[in-house]
Amino acid sequence: MLEIKHLKTVRALAHTGSLAKAADWLHTTSSALSHQLKELEVRIGHPIYLRKTQPVKFTAEGEIILQLAEQMLPMLQQTEERIRDLRTQAKGQLRLAIECHSCFQWLMPAISQFHKRWPMIELSFNNDYMFDALPGLAEGELDLVITADTFESDDFHFEPLFSFEMVLVTAPEHPLSQKAYIEATDLTQQTLLTYPVEPARLDIYKYLLHPANCQPKQVKKVDQTLMILQMVTANLGVAALPSWAVTEYQQQGLVETVQIGQQGLTSKLFAAVKQRQKNLGYIKSFFEISQRTSLTNLADVSPIK
Repeated sequence: MLEIKHLKTVRALAHTGSLAKAADWLHTTSSALSHQLKELEVRIGHPIYLRKTQPVKFTAEGEIILQLAEQMLPMLQQTEERIRDLRTQAKGQLRLAIECHSCFQWLMPAISQFHKRWPMIELSFNNDYMFDALPGLAEGELDLVITADTFESDDFHFEPLFSFEMVLVTAPEHPLSQKAYIEATDLTQQTLLTYPVEPARLDIYKYLLHPANCQPKQVKKVDQTLMILQMVTANLGVAALPSWAVTEYQQQGLVETVQIGQQGLTSKLFAAVKQRQKNLGYIKSFFEISQRTSLTNLADVSPIK
């Protein structure tokens, strides 16, 4: 009864408001569209829109067809684009670096899905840019960087992945574990375990310590999340980590988490690529898979609005 051409015609009529404008949109003539609409009405046995109304008013049958068109045609277009991408961009490489070292819980499932969808794309990790990867992207050594650092740039595109809460992680018996939330002054007598990056790049400094002009008593830099967590369980310091990165440890009773600041501390994660590459089919696919996989696999994360 219904064909793709009918859906396109009804959608064009709804978007333009008149038969003549719909014909222009679809690069055909008003008479051809009128004939097509009459043919459709014969098939369904009822008018789909009221003649001589401005803008066009659809009947109940017409509204049902319009709803279908609004759902199906964008999906059809996306499918056609993906098929074209497979033909023209099925071979290539995606060299990754990760500045978020707690990311593997969602990134590995995402990469598995990406490989199934794009088997001809050679995907690799570059460990030479573990904690400062954007220079590698600028120099052409990398194709995509998972990062929390963003800035205005004509060269880079930062695709939002998800937002999440940063929490202070302590040993269960640590005095701070009993607090409702952490203030900057609470950390002035503590050993803070951090990744080996500049303090200005760490959220705990940017949004809690620096605004209050406070410093931890001592800082120990550790390059692996697992090692940080093991040191926290041994009560060798406290650390600010994504809440989803410590869920398993907390469920086992090995650590406690405390809200950072009275309002909590929200962080965001992005995928950075060169502006000229952001519309490549497999790059867009990596964005979509990463966003969907992270929201599926991680607790207490949300889309970036």
